[in-house]
Parts: sequence; C-alpha cells; structure tokens
Amino acid sequence: MAQDIVPIELGLPQGDVVTLWAPRWREDGEDWEAFLGYEEDLYAFPDSAHLAAFVRSGSEHDLDDHPAWHVVPGLSAIDLSPGDEYQYDLVGVPELVADPPDTWTLSELADIVTIVRSLADVCELDKVHEILDAAEGFGLLTQGTLPFAGKDGERRWDALRQVISERWDELLDSIDAMVTTPEVDADAVTTAETELAEALDEGGEETQGTSEISETDDSEETEEVEDEPGFWGEVGIDPIRIITADADYYSLRCYLDDEPIFLGSRGHIDAFTSPRALARFLADEQATEDTDLARVVTWPEVTRKATGGELTIEVDPENTYVFNDLDADLAEGPSAVDPNQLDLAEELLTDAATWAGDKSVEEALHSSQRLGWMVSFILRPSPNRLPPSAPFDVEVTTWRELVHSFEERLRVH
Repeated sequence: MAQDIVPIELGLPQGDVVTLWAPRWREDGEDWEAFLGYEEDLYAFPDSAHLAAFVRSGSEHDLDDHPAWHVVPGLSAIDLSPGDEYQYDLVGVPELVADPPDTWTLSELADIVTIVRSLADVCELDKVHEILDAAEGFGLLTQGTLPFAGKDGERRWDALRQVISERWDELLDSIDAMVTTPEVDADAVTTAETELAEALDEGGEETQGTSEISETDDSEETEEVEDEPGFWGEVGIDPIRIITADADYYSLRCYLDDEPIFLGSRGHIDAFTSPRALARFLADEQATEDTDLARVVTWPEVTRKATGGELTIEVDPENTYVFNDLDADLAEGPSAVDPNQLDLAEELLTDAATWAGDKSVEEALHSSQRLGWMVSFILRPSPNRLPPSAPFDVEVTTWRELVHSFEERLRVH
C-alpha cells in the first residue's frame, strides 16, 4: 500500500484526543509502523487545530523519518481532522459489546482492536497484548459473524465480553498513561482554528446542497449503502484484478495473521480471464477443495454463495494491479513512474512470492540492489537520497524477470 500518515481520534478516559498514525509501511526490507510521539510518549491533542499547530512548529518527534512526513506540515487544519473511519471510541467498547455480535458491531470492534494492537506494538504495551490475547474472539473479529455463530460462537462472544468487563479499564489506563500533550504556540492554534471555521462554513453550504439533492435522487441513501463493507468485506477475502501486457486476470486473495493467501495451491495462483469465469470456478466445490483459501474460516460462505448463483465478483480499485508499461516507465527513470502503480505492483509481487515461499522478490527489491534502490527512491522519496543514475538497463531487466516469474505463477483457467 501507499505510504500514508493519517489523523486519528481516540476516545480515552481523559476525553477525545487527536494524533497521527503511520500505518505499516515497508522500507529497506523491513516493516515499520508509528504514531506521533517521542521516545516513550504518545503525542495527542484536544483537537485538530492544536495538532496542526504542533506539526507546523518543527518540534522533534518520531515521525520525522517517515518518507511522507515532508508533506504533513503543509496540510491544512481540515486535512488534519480525522474522518469518520479513523475515529476509535475506546471508552465506548463495553457499551458496544452489550449489543449482539452483528456485522456492524463486529466491524467497529475489529477496527478498535486493530488500532489498539498497533498502539501496543509501537509503544511496547505488554499488558494490552496480554488482555487482547486473553480471549480467542479478539483475533477473529475481522472474519465477520461466522466465528460467533452457534453455541461455540456464543461461548467465544461471552468470553470476549467477560474480558472487556473485567480488564478493559486496565487497557484504557495503559494507553492513557502514554499520552502527553506538548505545548503549542497560541497564535498558531488561532490560525488553525480560523482555517477550520472557514472550511466548516464552506462545508455547511455543501452539506445543505447535498441534502436538497437527496430529496429527489436518493444520493444520500446511496452514499450510505456504498459505505457498507459488503459481502467480500464481511468474509475478509478480496477479489483482485491483474492487468498485464497480454491480458487481464481475476483471482482472490486475503490475509491471515498478516500473511497473504491466494486462490490456488503449491505456489500457483488460479487466475481467470473474466469475473464470470472466476465465479463459475468457485461454484465447483470439487475444483476448489484443494485451494489454500479453504483454510480461511469464512471460505464456506464464499462457496455457498457461488453454488447458489448469488456471487458477484467486484474488484476494488485498490486491489487492481497494473503491470502494463511499468518496465518502459522504469527505463525512462524515476520521474516517469507512477508511484501508486509501482507501489501496488510491488505489493502483489511481494505477496505472491511470500505466499509461495520464494525469496527472490525480497532479494531483488532490497535497497542494496539496483532495482531495490530505484523502487525505494520512487516510493519513499527523501531529499537526502541520491537519485538513481541512468542508464537503467539492469533495473528494467530485473523488473521484467520478476514480472515474468509472477506470470508463470498464474494458473490460467
């Protein structure tokens, strides 16, 4: 995925606070994740105006070395305001689990547990991990309702609720104790508050217009429906589209304990030239019984829907991987390459090789190698790095070899 830094809101015992989160990114062959803070402190602020004032101050913090940090001080205060999908009400969890474990409850709780685990990893909060490991259900939330169905599912849910009832306050206290709010310049806060007020005024006019439109074309209702996770989001498996120089292919992939798993077996990915062909294949239980995806607990939901003729293959743009013309762009140099296209292509090559137990991609993309240096320069730019020098024949040859090996891994039906 592209390297991002996103504003988030945490609902803590001391109140709602805003900070920055850098989700996992890969650099020099290693995975990294970070929050705004310094040493043992997690920096958080009462609102995005104070956050904006801090990031513009030039004060030292742990995100200074993030490849995208240079963009952040130039963001407006409204850009540093957490969206709905990045607001985590940790304090509200006991009330949340009072409801039955339906799709929406599990999805919200899964998001909260994910961010809590990230905080525990980055801030080395062993007690938080201990609490989240005390019930099996915490690790199954991303799989939807299936793990919590039936008698076994009820037992899992009850055990999870018991841990929350007895120990969630300990978890909150551990995180709350990490939070520090640095002092910021009052004039800088005022400037950011003015930006927010102006943006909200403009947004108010837009909201009013949207409301009027929704009365005639139901656009508001449509937007709400689009925000729902849908079937594939519920089962935690993604349809993917692979665009090569010769053809388009469709397949499936998911992550289990952060490890990629593809539709396929023995290192070969089952790929299809149309969504309909993929759906027909999934309807054949005998054809799919050997796939590695059968290890995923929600797999029976996919095959059941496929055999019933109800399965629709829809690919999210973030799961569309375009290899076409990337080699030609690399030959021209870093400035000719679309970083998003390259980032996604690198992701798929790495996932497929990891799944197959093949280290050739990791070795070729290591920063000590010419291709790895070039890819790292494009995806993780830094003013302190020397740009790769032309000609780029070695880089292009290595890239083509990686793509060729990947295409040979496709078992086209």
